[in-house]
Amino acid sequence: MANKTLICAQVFLLTSLLSLVLGHKVVNSEQYPLVVSTWPFVEAVRAAWRAVDGGVSAVDAVVEGCSACEELRCDGTVGPGGSPDENGETTIDALIMDAVTMEVGAVAAMRYVKDGIKAARLVMQYTGHTLLVGEKASVFAISMGLPGPANLSSTESIEKWTKWKQNHCQPNFWKNVVPVNSCGPYHGKDFAKLRHKTCSGASVLESMGSSLPQIGVNNHDTISMAVIDKLGHIAVGTSTNGATFKIPGRVGDGPIPGSSAYADNEVGACGATGDGDIMMRFLPCYQVVESMRLGMDPRLAANDAISRIARKFPDFVGAIFAINKNGVHAGACYGWTFQYSVRSPEMDDVKVFTVHPDSVIGDS
Repeated sequence: MANKTLICAQVFLLTSLLSLVLGHKVVNSEQYPLVVSTWPFVEAVRAAWRAVDGGVSAVDAVVEGCSACEELRCDGTVGPGGSPDENGETTIDALIMDAVTMEVGAVAAMRYVKDGIKAARLVMQYTGHTLLVGEKASVFAISMGLPGPANLSSTESIEKWTKWKQNHCQPNFWKNVVPVNSCGPYHGKDFAKLRHKTCSGASVLESMGSSLPQIGVNNHDTISMAVIDKLGHIAVGTSTNGATFKIPGRVGDGPIPGSSAYADNEVGACGATGDGDIMMRFLPCYQVVESMRLGMDPRLAANDAISRIARKFPDFVGAIFAINKNGVHAGACYGWTFQYSVRSPEMDDVKVFTVHPDSVIGDS
C-alpha cells in the first residue's frame, strides 16, 4: 500500500513538473472538467462531458460534442439536412481552436461532407492553413478519410425550399436590387436605372425595396462549445449550416476565429450565436477574451461585447457566453432570450441557464 501511494505521488509530481515546463498550471480536479455550449443542446454537452470526464483532451471533447449535435441536427440548423440556400443546397461551416497552441482549423461553405467539426479538425491537424472553403474543402475532407460525397439535403429542407420558391423566394437576403418579389435574376439599382434609360418601355423600376429576413432560432443557429479538460486546457468549436435561404457562397461567423468562438488558455473562452453577418464585423468573442484579459469578469465582458454591436446595429439579434480560466461563466444577449448549457463536476447533469436581454444589457 505504501509503495502504491509513493508511485501515485511520483506520477503527480511528474505531471506537475511537465506542466510547469510546458507553461501550464496544474488545476484542481474538483473544478474541472467543464463544458459550456450555446442553447439547450443538452445531448451535445453530455457527449462532450462523457469524453472529457473520461480523460480525453479538450479538443477531442469539443469534437465529440459538436459531432453529436451534427448527428442530431440540433434545431435543424446544425449538421446536414437544414438551412437550404437559394439553390436548395445545405452547406456546412465549422471551426475548432486549441487554446494551448492557438491553432485553428475551419471549413466554410463545405459541400457534400456532413462532418463539419471533424473536417475542421483535419485542417488544424494536417495543414498549415486555418480555413478551407467550398468544394475544395470537401475534396480535402474526403481525401483525409471522412465519408462523402453525400447529399446534405433532407426531405424537410427540400420542402422548406420548395415553399419558399412558391412564395416568390421571399424573404431573401438581397437588398437594393430589382426586380423585387421574384426569384431573380437580380440587378443592382444603378444597373437597372441604366437599362431603364436605354431600353424603351422597361418596367424594372416598379419597386426598389426588399426586406431582409429576420434572423432567429428557427432559421439560423450555431452550436458554439467551450471545454476545459482535467488539466485546465481549453478548446472551443462551432458548427452550423448557416442562414436559411442564404445567397450561395455566403459564409457566416461560424468558421471565423474571434467571431463565433475564441479562447486563450491564459484567459478563458467565448462562444457566440446570432446574426453572423453583423456579429463577424465586431469579432465579439475576441473582444470578450481580451476584456477578460484586462480584468473584466465574464458577465461584464460578455455584456460589453454585445453592447458594442447593439449601439451600431440596434435591430440585430445575438448572444454570447463567456467563461474564464477558473470556470466562472456568464451570458449576454440582445434582441432575443438566450439559453446556454453547462456541465461541471458539482452538477448531476447538464444545467440550462436562461439570459434575458434586459438582465444584462446596460451602459458599459
